[in-house]
Amino acid sequence: MTDSLFSLRFLTLGGLSLAAALCALSSPTIADEPKPAPEKVTFADHVLPIMRLRCGSCHNANDQKGGLTVDNYAALMNGGSSGAVIEPGDAGNSYLYSLVTHASEPKMPPNADKMPAAELATLEKWINLGAPETAGSSVAVKKKPSLTKIEVSNQRPADVAVPTRYFADPAIVPVRSNAVTALAVSPWASVGAMSGHQQVTLFDTKTLDLLGVLPFPEGQPQVLKFSRNGSLLLVGGGRGGANGRVVVFDVKTGERKIEAGDEYDEVLAADISPDQTLIALGGPKKVLRIYSTVTGELIAENKKHTDWLTAIEFSPDGVLVASGDRSNGLIVWEAASGNLFYDLQAHKGAISDISWRPDSNVVGSASEDGTIKLWEMQNGGMIKSWDAHPGGVTAMDYTRDGQLVSTGRDRISRLWNGDGAKVRDFPAVSDLGMEVAYDAEAKRLLAGDWAGKIFVWNADDAQPIGQLATNPPTIAMQLADATGKADAVRVQLAAKQKAAADLRAKLAARQQAADAATGKAKQAAEIAAQTTSRKQQSEKAMQTQQAAVTAAELSLKETQTAQAQLSAQLKSQDDGLTAAQNVLKTATEAAAQATAAEAVAGQALAAAKQKSDELTLAAKPTEAETPLLETDAQVKQAVADRLAAATAAQQAVGPAETALTAVQGNLQQSQKNQVAAKAAVDALVAAIGATQAAQATANTAAEQAQKSVEAARKSFDEAQAQHTAALQEEQTAAKALVEAQAAAKKETDAAPATPDEQKVLGETDAAVKAAQDQLAVQEARLVRLKKCQSDLTAAPAK
Repeated sequence: MTDSLFSLRFLTLGGLSLAAALCALSSPTIADEPKPAPEKVTFADHVLPIMRLRCGSCHNANDQKGGLTVDNYAALMNGGSSGAVIEPGDAGNSYLYSLVTHASEPKMPPNADKMPAAELATLEKWINLGAPETAGSSVAVKKKPSLTKIEVSNQRPADVAVPTRYFADPAIVPVRSNAVTALAVSPWASVGAMSGHQQVTLFDTKTLDLLGVLPFPEGQPQVLKFSRNGSLLLVGGGRGGANGRVVVFDVKTGERKIEAGDEYDEVLAADISPDQTLIALGGPKKVLRIYSTVTGELIAENKKHTDWLTAIEFSPDGVLVASGDRSNGLIVWEAASGNLFYDLQAHKGAISDISWRPDSNVVGSASEDGTIKLWEMQNGGMIKSWDAHPGGVTAMDYTRDGQLVSTGRDRISRLWNGDGAKVRDFPAVSDLGMEVAYDAEAKRLLAGDWAGKIFVWNADDAQPIGQLATNPPTIAMQLADATGKADAVRVQLAAKQKAAADLRAKLAARQQAADAATGKAKQAAEIAAQTTSRKQQSEKAMQTQQAAVTAAELSLKETQTAQAQLSAQLKSQDDGLTAAQNVLKTATEAAAQATAAEAVAGQALAAAKQKSDELTLAAKPTEAETPLLETDAQVKQAVADRLAAATAAQQAVGPAETALTAVQGNLQQSQKNQVAAKAAVDALVAAIGATQAAQATANTAAEQAQKSVEAARKSFDEAQAQHTAALQEEQTAAKALVEAQAAAKKETDAAPATPDEQKVLGETDAAVKAAQDQLAVQEARLVRLKKCQSDLTAAPAK
């Protein structure tokens, strides 16, 4: 061993690993001196006497009831007529153990009490330790049907394994936390595992809630590895210089699925192959051993290393396995055969960790020389090396996407790209960095230190999330803590809520006053709008009435004009009538005169005609004279005289007729003149009647127009009075509105929280929210813890 410290996990102290010694010192149940290795329970020394005493009378070579012999090791291991009765490494699944504990029928011994508890404990321990025949017998790992070979894949499993219940309380609660000797995170779930004294604690990497404890009575866990599909958790460790073992747990149930190795020193490095068929382990004995999980056989044992094995990991495809030791040895082996594949030489210090890139083409190694080196598997050449941590790299791991995380003696954790380029540093831990892990689901980086603290950061910005310790409290302790914290938060929350409520009540009162003032201002605005509307309406009504007055006055004027016109017309008509009457009188008199003249002319004509007729008749010769005419000159003369007189009389008729005709023409003209004059008089009389009627109508219209003017003027006066009142009302409402708006503005300006009040309210609200969040966390924690307690009560861990 060199003088320099190469890995805090692997330093020795009096033959023990320093980590194991420190765990012993930190636990109140461990003595100051290292305990001797526990006695190996064997069939020959411990179980055979019990079998002979309790069962041998019925199940011996001579009396093989049920085909079972218990006083011979080989026969007992072969089983009876019902099949095998011993399942090495698993007492719970061993038929014989279930019979003698009366957990199954038929109960053994029949018709009797169970064996004494001490004998049952011896039998259980013997089976769980692999059921060895003698102290020199090799121990096989127990076989489990569920650990048959699986298909290797880098894809997310269909069923991601997470704990289905709270596994168990810690069996030991050290006063001080132990150094973080092992830390791991599931590749497909936010489930982490951390080392503790004789136990492994699982936790939720998102909430940092504990998921239960897996007992590891073998000693101090030195290595934790989740299987590649996340369904199993490998725990390797033991007691320095005394014993070592690898135990594989079912992540869902917490059940011990398999055990491998029966080392005489603690296991410092181990891994399970991706197909879950192989387990590789090593430690201070400098030997790499590979076991089959199917048969329990040791299938390879390599002694090429010259110092303690400190790191082991299978490649993701399961083809290779790499191992490193305390003296910078780094070797790659064929996993199936154990044959040497590459001996990689470049480090100057102890190998502290090994991790494979997800594609299995590159393996990374971390060393106490402070470097991380990357090796390609095509030719075994080193393709990258960089100084990662001054003083030494203590842990390193590939992430699911090909980046790397590391920590070291400088207490700094780092995230690297696959080419070695640094992405970011994370804050220093409280002591030397011991372990590092990465949660690909929540993107969180975890680092554990010598002081037993596990720090959790957000990987994207290195912001701290929280811390865990390797001495987890019991459920009862967590319940008490959560109850106390919840009660304290409730008190704080009530005080913060009251302060917030008081301030809000004050602000609400101001806001209420502002709302009331605003309401009044709104009401005043509505009233002002109404008064303005009424003013506008009254103004419009006044204008309408003014127009009505104007129209009425115009109508009155028009009727008065019509009256004047009708009066003038009537006077003219009266004057015309007088003239027409005079004309009619003259015409009438002329007609009368003409009529009289006609009568005289008529009479003269009649007399002339009568005289002519009479003379004409008298002029005709009489019968007596006719013959004498030719002979009697006297007669002839007399006749001629009478004829001349008749002719003269006839000739007088013509002038009489002409005179009559003239008189008649004059009469006709006089009559026409009389008729025309009469028509003119009648027309004037009718016109005067019409004018008089029109004048009466005009007079009536004038009277009505006068009344309309008076009514319109009265309505106008009323509209004017209403408009004046509306103007006054509008002015009053406008004044009230201004006052209400001023009051509303004052209250509204005063209503909002002042900057100081806003600050106080913001701080108070933030405090309330924080308290509510804290309370929700504590209450959720209480619910979860009570469920955990219920799980423990229902199915206590063995």
